[in-house]
Amino acid sequence: MRERGPSVWAVCAVMAAALFWSSSYAVTKVVLEDVGPLSIGAIRFGLAALLLGVLVRLGRQRPVRPDARQRRQLHLSGFLGITVYFVLENVGVDLSTASDASLIVATYPLMTMLVELVVHRSRMPLPRVTGVLLATVGAFLVVRNGAEVGGGSRWLGDILLLLGGLAWAGYNVLGKRASAGQDAVSVTYHQTLAGAAGFLLASLLEADDWRVPDATASSLLVYLAVACSVGGFLLYNYGLRRMASSVAVNILNLVPLFGVVGAVVINGEPIRLTQVMGGVVIIVGVALGMIERGQGAVATPEAGRTGLTGTATARTAAGAAPAPRGR
Repeated sequence: MRERGPSVWAVCAVMAAALFWSSSYAVTKVVLEDVGPLSIGAIRFGLAALLLGVLVRLGRQRPVRPDARQRRQLHLSGFLGITVYFVLENVGVDLSTASDASLIVATYPLMTMLVELVVHRSRMPLPRVTGVLLATVGAFLVVRNGAEVGGGSRWLGDILLLLGGLAWAGYNVLGKRASAGQDAVSVTYHQTLAGAAGFLLASLLEADDWRVPDATASSLLVYLAVACSVGGFLLYNYGLRRMASSVAVNILNLVPLFGVVGAVVINGEPIRLTQVMGGVVIIVGVALGMIERGQGAVATPEAGRTGLTGTATARTAAGAAPAPRGR
Protein backbone atom coordinates (compact mmCIF):
# COMPACT_ATOMS: atom_id res chain seq x y z
CA MET A 1 0.00 0.00 0.00
CA ARG A 2 1.44 3.36 -1.01
CA GLU A 3 1.31 6.30 1.35
CA ARG A 4 0.06 9.41 -0.41
CA GLY A 5 -0.96 12.80 0.80
CA PRO A 6 -3.03 15.79 -0.26
CA SER A 7 -2.03 17.87 -3.27
CA VAL A 8 0.28 20.83 -2.71
CA TRP A 9 -2.40 23.34 -3.76
CA ALA A 10 -4.92 21.88 -1.32
CA VAL A 11 -2.43 22.07 1.53
CA CYS A 12 -1.47 25.66 0.62
CA ALA A 13 -5.15 26.66 0.52
CA VAL A 14 -5.88 25.33 4.01
CA MET A 15 -2.66 26.88 5.34
CA ALA A 16 -3.69 30.25 3.85
CA ALA A 17 -7.09 29.91 5.55
CA ALA A 18 -5.29 29.19 8.83
CA LEU A 19 -3.23 32.35 8.31
CA PHE A 20 -6.38 34.47 7.91
CA TRP A 21 -8.14 32.81 10.82
CA SER A 22 -5.12 33.19 13.13
CA SER A 23 -6.00 36.87 13.46
CA SER A 24 -9.75 36.46 13.98
CA TYR A 25 -9.68 35.82 17.75
CA ALA A 26 -7.75 38.98 18.60
CA VAL A 27 -9.80 41.04 16.11
CA THR A 28 -13.09 39.69 17.50
CA LYS A 29 -11.93 40.54 21.03
CA VAL A 30 -11.44 44.19 19.98
CA VAL A 31 -14.79 44.43 18.15
CA LEU A 32 -16.61 42.97 21.17
CA GLU A 33 -15.95 46.26 22.98
CA ASP A 34 -18.45 47.98 20.63
CA VAL A 35 -20.63 45.20 19.17
CA GLY A 36 -22.35 42.22 20.78
CA PRO A 37 -21.14 38.71 19.89
CA LEU A 38 -24.35 37.78 18.03
CA SER A 39 -24.41 41.08 16.14
CA ILE A 40 -20.78 40.57 15.08
CA GLY A 41 -21.77 37.28 13.45
CA ALA A 42 -24.82 38.82 11.74
CA ILE A 43 -22.79 41.69 10.25
CA ARG A 44 -19.74 39.60 9.39
CA PHE A 45 -21.56 36.79 7.61
CA GLY A 46 -24.26 39.01 6.15
CA LEU A 47 -21.56 40.99 4.35
CA ALA A 48 -19.81 37.76 3.38
CA ALA A 49 -23.02 36.30 1.91
CA LEU A 50 -23.55 39.42 -0.21
CA LEU A 51 -19.98 39.27 -1.55
CA LEU A 52 -20.24 35.54 -2.31
CA GLY A 53 -23.58 36.08 -4.05
CA VAL A 54 -21.92 38.62 -6.33
CA LEU A 55 -19.07 36.16 -7.03
CA VAL A 56 -21.58 33.44 -7.97
CA ARG A 57 -23.43 35.81 -10.31
CA LEU A 58 -20.28 37.13 -11.96
CA GLY A 59 -18.66 33.72 -12.42
CA ARG A 60 -17.78 32.86 -16.01
CA GLN A 61 -19.37 29.45 -15.62
CA ARG A 62 -22.46 29.19 -13.48
CA PRO A 63 -22.08 26.26 -11.08
CA VAL A 64 -24.52 23.38 -11.26
CA ARG A 65 -27.37 24.22 -8.91
CA PRO A 66 -27.39 21.75 -6.01
CA ASP A 67 -30.50 19.61 -5.77
CA ALA A 68 -32.96 19.98 -2.90
CA ARG A 69 -31.24 17.34 -0.75
CA GLN A 70 -27.82 18.92 -1.26
CA ARG A 71 -29.16 22.37 -0.43
CA ARG A 72 -30.67 21.07 2.82
CA GLN A 73 -27.36 19.47 3.78
CA LEU A 74 -25.34 22.54 2.78
CA HIS A 75 -27.67 24.82 4.73
CA LEU A 76 -27.54 22.56 7.77
CA SER A 77 -23.75 22.37 7.61
CA GLY A 78 -23.62 26.16 7.26
CA PHE A 79 -25.91 26.59 10.26
CA LEU A 80 -23.70 24.25 12.32
CA GLY A 81 -20.33 25.58 11.19
CA ILE A 82 -21.23 29.26 11.06
CA THR A 83 -24.21 30.14 13.29
CA VAL A 84 -23.80 27.53 16.03
CA TYR A 85 -20.01 27.45 15.94
CA PHE A 86 -19.44 31.21 15.86
CA VAL A 87 -22.13 31.93 18.47
CA LEU A 88 -20.30 29.56 20.78
CA GLU A 89 -16.91 30.98 19.75
CA ASN A 90 -17.85 34.67 20.07
CA VAL A 91 -19.57 34.22 23.42
CA GLY A 92 -16.79 31.88 24.55
CA VAL A 93 -14.06 34.38 23.62
CA ASP A 94 -16.06 37.14 25.34
CA LEU A 95 -16.20 35.15 28.60
CA SER A 96 -12.74 33.62 28.33
CA THR A 97 -9.49 34.74 26.66
CA ALA A 98 -8.15 34.75 23.11
CA SER A 99 -5.31 32.49 24.26
CA ASP A 100 -7.75 29.96 25.67
CA ALA A 101 -9.64 30.01 22.37
CA SER A 102 -6.46 29.24 20.45
CA LEU A 103 -5.61 26.45 22.88
CA ILE A 104 -9.03 24.79 22.75
CA VAL A 105 -9.12 24.99 18.95
CA ALA A 106 -6.08 22.67 19.05
CA THR A 107 -8.42 19.90 20.26
CA TYR A 108 -10.71 20.23 17.23
CA PRO A 109 -8.75 17.76 15.04
CA LEU A 110 -9.23 15.12 17.74
CA MET A 111 -12.97 15.82 17.84
CA THR A 112 -13.24 15.73 14.04
CA MET A 113 -11.29 12.48 13.88
CA LEU A 114 -13.64 10.89 16.43
CA VAL A 115 -16.72 12.10 14.50
CA GLU A 116 -15.23 10.66 11.29
CA LEU A 117 -14.70 7.33 13.04
CA VAL A 118 -18.30 7.25 14.28
CA VAL A 119 -19.92 8.40 11.02
CA HIS A 120 -17.76 6.55 8.49
CA ARG A 121 -16.70 3.62 10.69
CA SER A 122 -13.30 3.78 9.05
CA ARG A 123 -9.86 3.15 10.49
CA MET A 124 -7.42 6.03 10.62
CA PRO A 125 -3.81 5.54 9.44
CA LEU A 126 -1.45 5.42 12.42
CA PRO A 127 0.71 8.30 11.07
CA ARG A 128 -2.37 10.54 10.89
CA VAL A 129 -3.44 9.72 14.46
CA THR A 130 0.13 10.33 15.65
CA GLY A 131 0.29 13.60 13.71
CA VAL A 132 -2.98 14.89 15.18
CA LEU A 133 -1.80 14.09 18.72
CA LEU A 134 1.60 15.71 18.13
CA ALA A 135 0.09 18.85 16.61
CA THR A 136 -2.30 19.14 19.58
CA VAL A 137 0.59 18.93 22.04
CA GLY A 138 2.55 21.49 19.98
CA ALA A 139 -0.38 23.92 19.98
CA PHE A 140 -0.58 23.60 23.76
CA LEU A 141 3.11 24.45 24.10
CA VAL A 142 2.71 27.48 21.83
CA VAL A 143 -0.20 29.11 23.68
CA ARG A 144 -0.05 27.80 27.24
CA ASN A 145 2.05 30.74 28.51
CA GLY A 146 -0.65 33.20 27.47
CA ALA A 147 -3.52 31.17 28.89
CA GLU A 148 -2.91 31.76 32.57
CA VAL A 149 -5.23 34.72 33.13
CA GLY A 150 -8.95 35.16 32.77
CA GLY A 151 -12.15 36.33 34.41
CA GLY A 152 -14.48 34.49 36.73
CA SER A 153 -16.59 33.25 33.80
CA ARG A 154 -13.58 31.87 31.96
CA TRP A 155 -14.53 28.24 32.68
CA LEU A 156 -17.95 28.76 31.07
CA GLY A 157 -16.33 30.35 28.06
CA ASP A 158 -13.98 27.38 27.73
CA ILE A 159 -16.92 24.94 27.83
CA LEU A 160 -18.70 26.88 25.08
CA LEU A 161 -15.53 26.78 22.98
CA LEU A 162 -15.32 23.00 23.42
CA LEU A 163 -18.96 22.63 22.33
CA GLY A 164 -18.06 24.76 19.34
CA GLY A 165 -15.52 22.11 18.40
CA LEU A 166 -18.27 19.51 18.14
CA ALA A 167 -20.31 21.84 15.91
CA TRP A 168 -17.23 22.42 13.73
CA ALA A 169 -16.64 18.68 13.40
CA GLY A 170 -20.26 18.17 12.32
CA TYR A 171 -19.91 20.98 9.79
CA ASN A 172 -16.84 19.34 8.29
CA VAL A 173 -18.27 15.84 7.95
CA LEU A 174 -21.74 16.91 6.74
CA GLY A 175 -20.37 19.60 4.42
CA LYS A 176 -18.08 17.14 2.66
CA ARG A 177 -20.95 14.80 1.97
CA ALA A 178 -23.12 17.61 0.58
CA SER A 179 -20.50 19.20 -1.67
CA ALA A 180 -20.23 16.55 -4.38
CA GLY A 181 -20.30 18.14 -7.84
CA GLN A 182 -20.21 21.69 -6.47
CA ASP A 183 -17.38 24.20 -6.66
CA ALA A 184 -15.92 25.96 -3.63
CA VAL A 185 -17.70 29.27 -4.33
CA SER A 186 -21.13 27.64 -4.59
CA VAL A 187 -20.60 25.53 -1.45
CA THR A 188 -19.33 28.51 0.55
CA TYR A 189 -22.18 30.72 -0.67
CA HIS A 190 -24.96 28.32 0.37
CA GLN A 191 -23.33 27.63 3.72
CA THR A 192 -22.70 31.31 4.44
CA LEU A 193 -26.24 32.25 3.43
CA ALA A 194 -27.70 29.80 5.96
CA GLY A 195 -25.21 30.85 8.62
CA ALA A 196 -25.96 34.56 8.09
CA ALA A 197 -29.73 33.94 8.33
CA GLY A 198 -29.26 32.09 11.61
CA PHE A 199 -27.09 34.88 13.00
CA LEU A 200 -29.56 37.54 11.87
CA LEU A 201 -32.32 35.91 13.92
CA ALA A 202 -30.02 35.34 16.91
CA SER A 203 -28.82 38.97 16.86
CA LEU A 204 -32.37 40.16 17.61
CA LEU A 205 -31.65 39.14 21.20
CA GLU A 206 -29.18 42.04 21.32
CA ALA A 207 -31.50 44.58 19.65
CA ASP A 208 -31.71 46.75 22.79
CA ASP A 209 -27.93 47.19 22.76
CA TRP A 210 -27.53 47.98 19.05
CA ARG A 211 -25.54 51.11 18.22
CA VAL A 212 -23.44 52.29 15.31
CA PRO A 213 -19.88 50.96 15.78
CA ASP A 214 -17.00 53.41 15.59
CA ALA A 215 -14.61 53.59 12.62
CA THR A 216 -12.15 51.10 14.09
CA ALA A 217 -14.78 48.48 14.85
CA SER A 218 -16.39 48.98 11.43
CA SER A 219 -13.11 48.46 9.59
CA LEU A 220 -12.38 45.35 11.64
CA LEU A 221 -15.84 43.97 10.84
CA VAL A 222 -15.11 44.43 7.14
CA TYR A 223 -11.81 42.61 7.63
CA LEU A 224 -13.60 39.71 9.37
CA ALA A 225 -16.14 39.53 6.53
CA VAL A 226 -13.76 39.81 3.57
CA ALA A 227 -10.55 38.13 4.77
CA CYS A 228 -11.70 35.68 7.44
CA SER A 229 -15.13 34.73 6.08
CA VAL A 230 -15.00 35.01 2.28
CA GLY A 231 -11.27 34.43 1.83
CA GLY A 232 -10.81 31.96 4.67
CA PHE A 233 -13.84 29.79 3.92
CA LEU A 234 -13.24 29.75 0.16
CA LEU A 235 -9.67 28.59 0.66
CA TYR A 236 -10.67 26.09 3.35
CA ASN A 237 -13.48 24.58 1.29
CA TYR A 238 -11.21 24.32 -1.73
CA GLY A 239 -8.59 22.41 0.22
CA LEU A 240 -11.10 20.39 2.20
CA ARG A 241 -12.64 18.90 -0.91
CA ARG A 242 -9.28 17.31 -1.66
CA MET A 243 -8.40 15.76 1.71
CA ALA A 244 -9.98 14.05 4.69
CA SER A 245 -11.57 16.42 7.17
CA SER A 246 -9.33 15.27 10.02
CA VAL A 247 -6.30 16.13 7.85
CA ALA A 248 -7.62 19.62 7.04
CA VAL A 249 -8.58 20.40 10.62
CA ASN A 250 -5.17 19.16 11.77
CA ILE A 251 -3.52 21.74 9.49
CA LEU A 252 -5.50 24.37 11.41
CA ASN A 253 -3.19 23.68 14.36
CA LEU A 254 -0.98 26.17 12.53
CA VAL A 255 -3.40 28.91 13.66
CA PRO A 256 -1.80 29.47 17.10
CA LEU A 257 1.66 29.21 15.55
CA PHE A 258 0.81 31.90 12.98
CA GLY A 259 -0.67 34.00 15.79
CA VAL A 260 2.55 33.88 17.80
CA VAL A 261 4.68 34.64 14.73
CA GLY A 262 2.47 37.64 13.96
CA ALA A 263 2.76 38.92 17.53
CA VAL A 264 6.56 38.64 17.33
CA VAL A 265 6.91 40.23 13.88
CA ILE A 266 4.23 42.94 14.13
CA ASN A 267 4.12 43.74 17.85
CA GLY A 268 7.71 42.87 18.76
CA GLU A 269 6.60 40.50 21.52
CA PRO A 270 9.30 38.18 22.94
CA ILE A 271 9.16 34.49 22.05
CA ARG A 272 9.85 31.70 24.55
CA LEU A 273 11.79 28.50 24.01
CA THR A 274 8.67 26.40 24.72
CA GLN A 275 6.84 28.24 21.95
CA VAL A 276 9.65 27.50 19.50
CA MET A 277 9.56 23.83 20.54
CA GLY A 278 5.79 23.81 20.19
CA GLY A 279 6.03 25.29 16.70
CA VAL A 280 8.43 22.54 15.62
CA VAL A 281 6.13 19.86 17.09
CA ILE A 282 3.12 21.36 15.28
CA ILE A 283 4.92 21.31 11.93
CA VAL A 284 5.98 17.67 12.44
CA GLY A 285 2.47 16.69 13.54
CA VAL A 286 0.80 18.44 10.59
CA ALA A 287 3.22 16.76 8.16
CA LEU A 288 2.50 13.31 9.63
CA GLY A 289 -1.23 14.00 9.59
CA MET A 290 -1.18 14.53 5.83
CA ILE A 291 -0.26 10.92 5.13
CA GLU A 292 -3.10 9.01 3.46
CA ARG A 293 -3.11 5.26 3.15
CA GLY A 294 -3.88 3.45 -0.09
CA GLN A 295 -5.54 4.58 -3.27
CA GLY A 296 -8.12 6.75 -1.55
CA ALA A 297 -5.66 9.60 -1.26
CA VAL A 298 -6.70 13.08 -2.08
CA ALA A 299 -4.40 13.76 -4.98
CA THR A 300 -6.92 12.65 -7.62
CA PRO A 301 -6.98 13.81 -11.23
CA GLU A 302 -9.81 16.21 -10.43
CA ALA A 303 -7.78 17.67 -7.62
CA GLY A 304 -5.31 18.95 -10.18
CA ARG A 305 -7.77 21.39 -11.65
CA THR A 306 -6.73 24.95 -11.09
CA GLY A 307 -8.63 27.77 -9.44
CA LEU A 308 -11.02 27.97 -6.54
CA THR A 309 -13.91 26.86 -8.74
CA GLY A 310 -12.63 23.40 -9.67
CA THR A 311 -15.03 20.52 -9.04
CA ALA A 312 -14.13 18.07 -6.27
CA THR A 313 -14.24 14.39 -5.55
CA ALA A 314 -12.95 13.58 -2.11
CA ARG A 315 -13.71 15.61 0.98
CA THR A 316 -14.84 15.13 4.55
CA ALA A 317 -15.17 18.55 5.99
CA ALA A 318 -16.14 22.12 5.52
CA GLY A 319 -15.36 25.27 8.64
CA ALA A 320 -14.04 25.62 9.94
CA ALA A 321 -12.69 26.56 11.10
CA PRO A 322 -11.17 28.11 13.96
CA ALA A 323 -11.47 28.19 12.77
CA PRO A 324 -11.57 29.71 15.11
CA ARG A 325 -12.42 28.81 14.36
CA GLY A 326 -12.39 31.89 14.08
CA ARG A 327 -11.45 31.01 11.57
